[in-house]
Amino acid sequence: MFDLNDRAALVTGAGGGIGAAVAEAFAHAGARVLVSDVDEQAAKDVAERIGESGGIAEYAALDVRDAAAAAEVAERAAGLGGGTLHILVNNAGAISPAMFPDLEEEAFRRIVDIHLMGSYACSKAALPHLAEDGRGRIINVTSAAGLQGTIGQANYGAAKAGIIGLTKSLARELARRQVTVNALAPLAATAMTENIRSNEKLAAKTLARIPLGRWAEPAEIAGSFVFMASDAAGYITGQVLPVDGGTVI
Repeated sequence: MFDLNDRAALVTGAGGGIGAAVAEAFAHAGARVLVSDVDEQAAKDVAERIGESGGIAEYAALDVRDAAAAAEVAERAAGLGGGTLHILVNNAGAISPAMFPDLEEEAFRRIVDIHLMGSYACSKAALPHLAEDGRGRIINVTSAAGLQGTIGQANYGAAKAGIIGLTKSLARELARRQVTVNALAPLAATAMTENIRSNEKLAAKTLARIPLGRWAEPAEIAGSFVFMASDAAGYITGQVLPVDGGTVI
């Protein structure tokens, strides 16, 4: 049920962290993966690591805000599946924390553009290539910040909340094509959480809100993406799955 053989996947923001772990997990499950990231060298390193472990992967530089580039990368990813793209993971992200009185418009727009507009652009680019035989998947990455709000990152929280709305709307629209659209809200020890984990006070407060009392490694998160991409999740759409040690209950 979790076999991804003969499927092509595009993962954005896959040069490190959760994205890299997801790309590797997909390849391990049999998918042919296009690893994309704004950092081309990072994407190349992940693709080469997948190849060295026996998987099939290519890489591409992609700024998800660039719709034309997204279209080119989606077409390349579909080429790995003989012209069909089976799985899109909208994972690319960034942070620009500031308390609201100090949050500049440029920083607000940049984060919304990367997360929300990037998910829009890549989903739009992928749509002409997505499988319509029940195996087509769009998997968006949101956050507890989008479900509950957050302090010091109103831009990030707003973008992640927007992704939830996009997910639910696309799920309703694309069901007629037998394409499922879901979102995962992960929490892991990555570069994006380093500012929290490296601050003793913030780290302690965050751990106190995680019932399991620890940070996950990206590889622990990746299995939930494999599940959502697989036949096991074929009757799930429009849902948000927190993978966060119980932070959102």
